[in-house]
Amino acid sequence: MASNTPPRILCVGALTMDTIFRLDRLPPGPGKFIPLEAIEIAAGMASSAAASIARLGGDVSLWASVGQDDVGRRVVEELTAEGVDCSHVRRIEGARSAFSTIFVDAAGERMIVPYYDPKLLSAPETMPPIADGTYDVVMTDVRWPLAAAQALKAARDADVHSVLDADTASLETLEMLMPLASHIVASEPAAEKVTGESDPERAAVALAALYGRDGAFIAVTGGYKGSFWYDDLEGEVRHMPAFPVDVVDTLAAGDVFHGAFAFGLARGYPMYQIMRFASAAAAIKCSRFGGRIGAPTKSEVDALLSQNPED
Repeated sequence: MASNTPPRILCVGALTMDTIFRLDRLPPGPGKFIPLEAIEIAAGMASSAAASIARLGGDVSLWASVGQDDVGRRVVEELTAEGVDCSHVRRIEGARSAFSTIFVDAAGERMIVPYYDPKLLSAPETMPPIADGTYDVVMTDVRWPLAAAQALKAARDADVHSVLDADTASLETLEMLMPLASHIVASEPAAEKVTGESDPERAAVALAALYGRDGAFIAVTGGYKGSFWYDDLEGEVRHMPAFPVDVVDTLAAGDVFHGAFAFGLARGYPMYQIMRFASAAAAIKCSRFGGRIGAPTKSEVDALLSQNPED
């Protein structure tokens, strides 16, 4: 790919309207709690990753589902304004668009209550042109499993890189999707659910034993612990420490990480550079309140990387 050509990425999965409240501390129980700040924003795992890719300079499309309601119209308009191609977002008659209520405390930790209408998760009738070589990378989350499975299979058949954002989901969903992806980037809880290993380094080894036999890339993200990936050539796990920042809000940090990972993969970066780039992007996001609205531009990521030279 020419260096001046934007990478072409398809993101598949969740699209929600998030209402985010910033509090001194998370609610300890029933009562009324007055937030310090609040915003409403179009989000969801795949959608936040897509918006992050757009900010980095990627040519990104979203395949997701909304209802034929005002919330669906608003989230599509908002992501379109961010530079995300939403022409593949399907509108489901009689469905309610997904939404979430989220609390974020002073330490950046969060409590999330999402709602997904089951109609939004129905099997797709059509699929974006993955088989035509339209995209350099296909990235899916675990929130629309039937579409994710179709997209990952189509990418594999077209010899296109595919990234699975393996976050918390049922074991059945994780075990269905993981064998289909060329690159598995799992959250710590999801990796533990599949492997039984609570330590992210050991979980990366266990995931590699399960799903890395055909050359799939395996990584586990561990928040402040950094990220861990299995180096197939060396036969060992490598570690990328988290960049030191003042944490304000960890919401969507994983989504930004996955978006930056897909961007670097589409750019053809070496894997160490991809992991460092994604870690820097996620760190910048954690220093800003508002979920995915804190996603950085590429110049901001490059600036943080230059301020933290490699040893």
